[in-house]
Amino acid sequence: MQRRVVSLWFPRLAAERSLRANPVDAPFALTLFDRNSERVYDLCPRAEGAGLNRGMTLVHARSFCPGLLTRPADPKADQRFLHLLARWATRYCPWVGLDGPNGLFLDITGSAHLMGGEEPLLDDIRARLARAGLTARLGLASTPGTAWALARFAEGIAQPGENLTRIGPLPLTALRLADQTCTSLERLGIATISDLYNLPRATVARRYDPEVLRRLDQALGAIAEQISPLKEGLSFAVRMTLPEPVGLLDDVMAGAERLIGHLCERLDTAQKGARSLKLTFRRVDQENQSVELRLARPMRDGDRILTLFERGVSAIDAGYGIDMIRLEATQVEELGPRQLTPSQTLEKDSLADLITQLGNRIGLENILRFSPVDSHIPERSFKLVPAAYSMPVRTWPYRRPRPLRLFPPEPITGSGATPPGRFRWRGRALTTLQAEGPERITPAWWEGDDDWTRGLRDYWRVATGQGQRLWLFHTPQNPGWYVQGEFG
Repeated sequence: MQRRVVSLWFPRLAAERSLRANPVDAPFALTLFDRNSERVYDLCPRAEGAGLNRGMTLVHARSFCPGLLTRPADPKADQRFLHLLARWATRYCPWVGLDGPNGLFLDITGSAHLMGGEEPLLDDIRARLARAGLTARLGLASTPGTAWALARFAEGIAQPGENLTRIGPLPLTALRLADQTCTSLERLGIATISDLYNLPRATVARRYDPEVLRRLDQALGAIAEQISPLKEGLSFAVRMTLPEPVGLLDDVMAGAERLIGHLCERLDTAQKGARSLKLTFRRVDQENQSVELRLARPMRDGDRILTLFERGVSAIDAGYGIDMIRLEATQVEELGPRQLTPSQTLEKDSLADLITQLGNRIGLENILRFSPVDSHIPERSFKLVPAAYSMPVRTWPYRRPRPLRLFPPEPITGSGATPPGRFRWRGRALTTLQAEGPERITPAWWEGDDDWTRGLRDYWRVATGQGQRLWLFHTPQNPGWYVQGEFG
């Protein structure tokens, strides 16, 4: 059977992916920082019509098109989208592989007749992609090299035996050669693939890299070129079909325990940990009951996972009985082997389990912890982050101690550059027993913070006779004293 390959090329994959999510009615481009400047990464047809092209600086692009709308490019998201398109393309054939950052190869050998032939198959691909808002160019031939050249330079179909006829008039870049090699050949008057084909092979082999003849032979079918299909992702799911329906909690938990044990063995072999799990129970009336568990840390400890599932499983309505149990790790992360002392393991695991139990009731995103920020401004030296998706910081990167409680500055009475001996704060009369300082902090003028319009601050740690340990500061430019924090 004659091999047939489709090359599917998306010339505007990145821009159209972004526009699918957030359409705009204006010239549009994606930008990426490269070679010390912001440059056009991809663009829409309206932007191309305004004279813009990929690689030009954003400043240059705006001079051509002042109304240009831009967004930052996300190459990783583009690759994830291309993988989704590859999975979608398996509707036409089982053998689909990636072709660079914006193309696919489909080996449709023996499957074109299912769509009524090669032309109807290509028409169906174009129509479906057009409805999805994607521009695609297609080439079909007996080799990936010829199909690639047709998709990018002369869209269409090359029948068996017509490879050289169809791609002969095309430029040398259609052979997927390096720009430097093409330029060198063009200087000798070799402008098309036919010109290269008609040269003595010995002459080409002596003067140029073997890649030139290899690409030519691949396109014409003299050398086979394989298409590497996408690897199927590992599936972390197990299930158990019961010979008799069960309904007691102990029986259901016993079945779940076996499944969790098998799943954790798979995770351990793959050096991964589950971040979220879904336990599904099928009742005899064909209705499904599910329990989802989101974990604060990647985990593959069966005993701990089973304990965390107990509360959700106890709320399951078994009806007339459960005859099938399925467990799936819906989200996994890398988790290499770790050797910890028993005390370290207990401390870390107990905190993660507590966050998991609370998070599955109120949401993991609602359990927060403080995390340091690289800023010398006290109000901006920390941020709140979800505890489940961050690691605790035991040592904060500050040489001077900071108060446990920080609040907006509260004015107090006082004069001079040293803390007042007596002052009133929050309705209480306080006396200063000991003061340590000053620590001068300058404002971050480039951030334009309105709270720091008074300029410099000289901070003091003050111990009062009434037991409070306060954080005071003095503003030299506009003399005044304020309390901003309280030590524990």
